[in-house]
Amino acid sequence: MTVVPTLEPLAYHRAVVGYLTTSEPEIWAWAMAQETRGEQVEEVRATLLRQNYRLDAAAHPEIYEDCRAVLAVLAVEAPVTIYQAPDTTMNAALWYVPGEIHLVLYGPVLEKLSRVERVALFGHELAHYKLWSIEGGIYHVATTVLDHVLAYPNAAPSHAETARIYRLSTELYADRGGAVAANATAPAIATLVKTMTGLLSVDAEAYLRQAAELEATKPVAEGVTHPEIFLRAQALDKWWRADVDLEEWLTERIRGPLSIATLDLLRQQDMTAMTRAVLARLAKDPAARGEAVAAQLRRYFPDWGPDETPIDAAALAPARIDAATREYLIALSFDLAMADPDDRDAMLVAGARLAQDYDGLAAFREALKRDLKMNRQAITRLLAPLDKVSA
Repeated sequence: MTVVPTLEPLAYHRAVVGYLTTSEPEIWAWAMAQETRGEQVEEVRATLLRQNYRLDAAAHPEIYEDCRAVLAVLAVEAPVTIYQAPDTTMNAALWYVPGEIHLVLYGPVLEKLSRVERVALFGHELAHYKLWSIEGGIYHVATTVLDHVLAYPNAAPSHAETARIYRLSTELYADRGGAVAANATAPAIATLVKTMTGLLSVDAEAYLRQAAELEATKPVAEGVTHPEIFLRAQALDKWWRADVDLEEWLTERIRGPLSIATLDLLRQQDMTAMTRAVLARLAKDPAARGEAVAAQLRRYFPDWGPDETPIDAAALAPARIDAATREYLIALSFDLAMADPDDRDAMLVAGARLAQDYDGLAAFREALKRDLKMNRQAITRLLAPLDKVSA
């Protein structure tokens, strides 16, 4: 007997809600107060009626029967209204109203999906409603906050990146809802592929094998609102099988390595912690004992203390950080080395030693030439102690 996994918010959902409630309490309180009001509900209903054809339950009993069955499986209680949109693209969408479910179908989904695939489609869309309704609606409030922030022209790249990953996480959650509703992953995966391609017949297992062929390239999600279908299929399969490496895999595929060029709000904190730990590692070098270096460390972090924890090599593994972050760490090493001209060379050697941990020694040498205008002979002399140790 198949043990159906429990449908829970993803770790990223919880982390973003935790960040917003603790770091932006006033914005969070405002968003809580903005949850859908009566006049907004009426406008949503009117818009749906203007733009779509409403499917009556009496005329389409099987569709509503399947929808109610999915609601029972997902433990959701709310009245449902289903619409058909005048659109040729296969898809479906939930229009969120607290206490009401409005489900819009697009294109020939009723004709091209089998009944169990239709159940999976309903599970996906109704999972959106479940996520946004549970725990007092906090996950919908987070969506509201991020959407409003992005509406401002001065929204930071970190806001856009947070919203992107939050939306991708929501789609992964909804995919899980589709599998739970169908009690299997195959219908949910087949539905994803059918809506992408318009095909009448899809082999879910064959598509998983196709997706597995991409694993060697270590692909990272590039979608703005939806991860690529091959990643979603793999993520769903791993979740259903309770893969112990799922969270690490999701981080690698959905968020990618830590990159200073694409930090979300959470990774801004991670990058700050990494910066502090890297400086602590450099500060342990004997050449860093002077007051000039100590003063520079306090300029970075006014609360700098003697008991800072140095970063370990595992945190700097090449797979964990990207090229832009490696360049940042090199610049950080240079900046600290410039604090005391008398100890500059020794501190540069310490920076080069650190660069070995993140496979950045070649880039470090290039930066010495590019940024510090050192010639080849000077670089060779500078790094001779390092080369002796390596030998």
